[in-house]
Amino acid sequence: MSSQPILKEGLLEKRSDGLLQLWKRKHCLLTDAGLCIHDPKASRAKCKVLAFENMKTVDCVERKGRYVYFTVVMTDSKEIDFRCLEEATWNAEITLGMVQFKNRQAIQSVKSRQLAHLCAPTPISTVS
Repeated sequence: MSSQPILKEGLLEKRSDGLLQLWKRKHCLLTDAGLCIHDPKASRAKCKVLAFENMKTVDCVERKGRYVYFTVVMTDSKEIDFRCLEEATWNAEITLGMVQFKNRQAIQSVKSRQLAHLCAPTPISTVS
């Protein structure tokens, strides 16, 4: 994912999966392929990737104080909770990136079907 152009970079808080469900600061890179998340002290090579192709939705749960809380729902129904400062707009930018990715996929699919249709052999009719 590192070869992708970076659309947004910065800190985002992710709720841990553990029993206490603590908020942990993560360094994030948003590209046109998805969201790369890693510990701020770790290298980018150890990044967890949430690829747009595996995302179903980004749900804005609530605005509370200075924070926006949102959930990324994956195609396997796994939910990952995040929060960010309202002015950081991470939820909106992740949503926009996912929609643009899905639109590119849909356009590519239509073009592929059109090309397959144009290249399909036409049956030769015989006149007797």
